[in-house]
Parts: sequence; C-alpha cells; structure tokens
Amino acid sequence: MAGYKLYSKSKLNVSGLTVEVHRKNVKNLNLRVYPAERRVRISVPRRISDSDVANFVEGKLPWIQKHLSNYRIKAKPRPKKFISGELHPVWGKDLELVVIEKNKPPRVWVDGDKLKLFIRPGTNQQKRASILKKWYREELKQRIPNLIEKWEPRMNVKVNEFGVKKMKTRWGTCNIRDHRIWLNLELAKKRPELLEYVVIHEMVHLLERLHSKRFYRFMSEFLPEWKSLKDELNGKSRISDC
Repeated sequence: MAGYKLYSKSKLNVSGLTVEVHRKNVKNLNLRVYPAERRVRISVPRRISDSDVANFVEGKLPWIQKHLSNYRIKAKPRPKKFISGELHPVWGKDLELVVIEKNKPPRVWVDGDKLKLFIRPGTNQQKRASILKKWYREELKQRIPNLIEKWEPRMNVKVNEFGVKKMKTRWGTCNIRDHRIWLNLELAKKRPELLEYVVIHEMVHLLERLHSKRFYRFMSEFLPEWKSLKDELNGKSRISDC
C-alpha cells in the first residue's frame, strides 16, 4: 500500500515507565529490558493498538522491575581482595573463596560450593589475582576443544587454532583467513551454555563473514535459542508473548 510504513517507532508511558514501542512485521510481542541503559523496548505487530501494548506491559511490570533493580545491585561490585569469604563466579555459580596458605606451589581447586586457593605464605593480592586468572584460563582451555570437536562436523568447518585472552568489548573473535578463534577469558565465569553460544557464533563466521541474514539463519539452525543466550551474556532481559 502506497505510503504505508512497514516499521514505526514511538514511546508509551505505562505506570510511569517509558517504553519504546517498535511496530514491525512480527507475529508476537517481544519485550526486552536493557538494565544498564535503563531502557525498556517492545517489538509488536504493526496493527496492534497502544492500549493492548500497555495492557501487556502492565502484566509484565513485576518482571521488568525485577530486572531493572537486579542491575542496580550488580552495577557497583566491590573490588576483589582475594581473601577468604569472598564470592567468585565460576561457570555461572558464585563460589566462596577459601584461601589456604601452604609452603607449596600454588593451585586452585573447586570443592562443592568452595573455591580453594592454595598459596604460599605472604602471597600478595596481585599474585593471588594472577593465580586465579591463570586457573580461569586453564578451565576454558579444557572445555573449548570439546565444543569445537562437537560443532565442526555439524557445521562442516575446521578450526585450526583457538586462544583465550582478556577482551574489553567482545566475547569472541574469528580470524577467517587462518581459521582461528579467540574467546574472552571472562567466559569462564559464565554459564557453560554461554561459552558454547560464543564458540558457535565464532565458528559460524567461517561460513559467513558478516552479521548478515544468512549468518543469523545459520545461528538459528545450529542454536535456536541463541537470541536469549546473547541477551543473557550482554546483560539484557527478554520476554515474548508466544
């Protein structure tokens, strides 16, 4: 139809909450919360009324407020001192750090809900952090090869090499020419499913270099739930009306 917009954007006030409303060619209502940006966004079918959108959001207000308030709790974490009693994330679970001084080479060991750090007497905070960082790296290096081996035959691609490093803005990168992928060290602190998502994401780049429609078709084929995993990894929350 001439002059008919396939996409429009507006704002709606629901119980004092400003919601970005994106009308597009979708079948369901898709609500997202961006805690770090204090934003709430909803994608809706083009012909749905503002009152229907407001009613849907009203019903989700407890869920929205929960995720917005949870971010405030996590936004200002206390700097780690690497002393007993602290909580340190390991594969999506917060473990209590237990520092044990022994005149032996340092090591780290998970014992139930405890993360035991064995160090020599007098080991300073910087060295303790370095020992844990090395341990996180080894944890990743133990899991990544199995994931690559799992997905290579399914995707019909070959990863020649992988590495782990600290990255500020990315969870992973892929060198397409050399068939090498890099994974962020911080992934050892996340749920294993999130590591697998990033591995798959980088491996899909061996099939499609750009983040194109073809790329995302591959992602949906190999990992149908990739969108929710991506949101979780990036600190976003999503809920859909199915």
